[in-house]
Amino acid sequence: MYRYTNISFPSLGIDIDPVRAFDIGPLSIHMYGIIIAFGLVLATVYCMRRAPQFGLTEDHVLDGVLWVTPFAFLCARAYYCAFAWEMYADDPISVLYIWQGGIAIYGGVLGAVLGILVFCRVKKISLGATLDLVLPGFLIGQAIGRWGNFFNREAFGAETDSFLRMGLYDTITGTVTYHHPTFLYESVWNALGFLVLHSLSKKREYDGQIALGYVAWYGLGRFFIEALRTDSLYLPGTEIRVSQLLAVVSFFAAAAVLIYFMLKPPMKTLFVDRAQDIEEGGNEDA
Repeated sequence: MYRYTNISFPSLGIDIDPVRAFDIGPLSIHMYGIIIAFGLVLATVYCMRRAPQFGLTEDHVLDGVLWVTPFAFLCARAYYCAFAWEMYADDPISVLYIWQGGIAIYGGVLGAVLGILVFCRVKKISLGATLDLVLPGFLIGQAIGRWGNFFNREAFGAETDSFLRMGLYDTITGTVTYHHPTFLYESVWNALGFLVLHSLSKKREYDGQIALGYVAWYGLGRFFIEALRTDSLYLPGTEIRVSQLLAVVSFFAAAAVLIYFMLKPPMKTLFVDRAQDIEEGGNEDA
């Protein structure tokens, strides 16, 4: 029997009822949180293994996670609330009710970058090299984290009859409707982006090059994927999707800088030498 919580992919022969949460004693454990945590752990392990190649240490990565995570979460919440203020205007204190949901990935990314900027300034390490290391890790977390939307039956797109259409039970009409699985599109796009940037990072020519690649790659994909979604945040009083606008601006800005540096290469940094020094002399806490 088809339950209202079922999710199906008829072209793939898939029809399941995903578990959103389960209880351990008095605690309710949500799959969304588990998936986000798993993505964070995997991204952290990746960055720790590659840290010496960027002139950094494993301790830098672990310390950075403790610094950056609060920035990312707070900004993800602030971004969402700012562009969905009509939901909170009558009861502003409800902004603090994070258990009711409401975060935005773009806000999280901006918050994480802000946290990294502060962290690098305090630790006196290269911002460009640090971003080159962690942003491919972001793509790992984003690719995995999007599956949290699957378990929550959210972040899907408009109705479609495409091959990858996803069936959801409509509680209003009592029928199954088929939508673009935009969470899946973005997960795949981010996974491909990770593979591309991971490969390119082994041949990077200057600090910040991979970071610019991340901005361009994610912005390009998010622009098109956001156009398919039905739950976008909009600039107040307009039909302009905030994330789509940010995506296209960030893509062109990053692409322009990358092209500029291709035509006029910047002075190379000493990240290769620092990486060799750390590998030869042991961990170095800058």
